[in-house]
Amino acid sequence: MRKSVNRPPTPEDTVEEQEDQEKQPTLQEIIKIKLIESGEKERLMELLRERLIECGWKDEMKALCRAFIKKKGKNNVTVDDLIHVITPKGRASIPDSVKAELLQRIRSFLVQAAV
Repeated sequence: MRKSVNRPPTPEDTVEEQEDQEKQPTLQEIIKIKLIESGEKERLMELLRERLIECGWKDEMKALCRAFIKKKGKNNVTVDDLIHVITPKGRASIPDSVKAELLQRIRSFLVQAAV
């Protein structure tokens, strides 16, 4: 149906406009696609792994997992239990310097990619 300048939008027009907007990727989705297509996402993930190992974060998480398993008993713990308990502690304990470095790399990528 063609839109008329002289008539107000109908519910059909509004639904069509919403569907058109839903089809458009968000800025976050566009950035994610560009990171993946360029291979930068994988490079950032590798950098994160390296930095977390260097600062001892990975060993700290292993120790937390082992302590939790020892406390609950080896046969009474599932992977989901570990994830539920360790994830908040893990996210909170990532060093600010690692976060800042990753953020800077992402910003540089976005400037270079002109997103």
